[in-house]
Amino acid sequence: MSAKPLTLLCWNFENNGKSDPDRRRTGDELLKRLKPDLLFRQELWDAGDNGGTIFNAQARTLGMQGVLGQGSCTAVFYNPAKFTVVRDWSQSRGPHFVLPPTALTLRYEDAGPGALPINAVSIHLNYASSTQRLLEAEWATTWADKGWTTSDGQRHTLPAVLAGDTNSYPTPGTPGDPTLPDLASIKNEPHRLHRSYAGPSGERVPDTRPDAAFRTAGLEDAALYWATATHGSLTALSRTVNACDTHGPDSRVDRAYLTPELLPAVAGFEVVEVGEDVSDHHILRLTLDGERLTDILNHRPTA
Repeated sequence: MSAKPLTLLCWNFENNGKSDPDRRRTGDELLKRLKPDLLFRQELWDAGDNGGTIFNAQARTLGMQGVLGQGSCTAVFYNPAKFTVVRDWSQSRGPHFVLPPTALTLRYEDAGPGALPINAVSIHLNYASSTQRLLEAEWATTWADKGWTTSDGQRHTLPAVLAGDTNSYPTPGTPGDPTLPDLASIKNEPHRLHRSYAGPSGERVPDTRPDAAFRTAGLEDAALYWATATHGSLTALSRTVNACDTHGPDSRVDRAYLTPELLPAVAGFEVVEVGEDVSDHHILRLTLDGERLTDILNHRPTA
């Protein structure tokens, strides 16, 4: 039996500290309809209260299992029919993150017991400091550099997916990507500071340094890959946050990064827009070919 495609979603939903039960239920039902196999979440704020009552209810609604990160800042949900947890890195996140990531090493069951597992990391980089964001991005890349010894004694680096809200912009230059903001046009002056850094001349420029750090570490922006390397689908580069008067134009601050060996398994990427009454972030949907992923995790050539 051939492996079915896998759906990976990423969504910063409960934004700006809001936690309305009706809106949360609407969001959970939307996610359920999209049938994720892996779900990277950010800003679940009160989901860990009362022993994780809200988080556990969300997992039941989705028909998934999951791990809620420290402070309910991030989470990873997974389809237990497809993935099992090999390691939870909860005690290995370090003091480097203002909003700690959730990082799991997961076994893809369809790939078989001898296959490599995969690291799945939900990230939410710091909102207010470009310096802190760069530090967090650099530390997040350590999950793309975790070693694993297979049963035959061979040492390998684990494939990894990092997805979340980067609070920063992708490196410019790709046709179809939302343009970088003119900082002077951002009316909210603190936000103008938060989304920029001082360049070599001292003039502040839009912050693209986390993207550059991920790419320097060998990770690939999944949307950019799908848009340019294969099918030319520029809709993959759609906005993930809408323009507004105070915070500037449409932007693609939510992104998913893959280690390069996973790229042959990418079978699609799109942004699922949701109403602003639900969230001011849209949903990333990354599709992986299950058969190709199985081949990659078993070190077999992909078609």
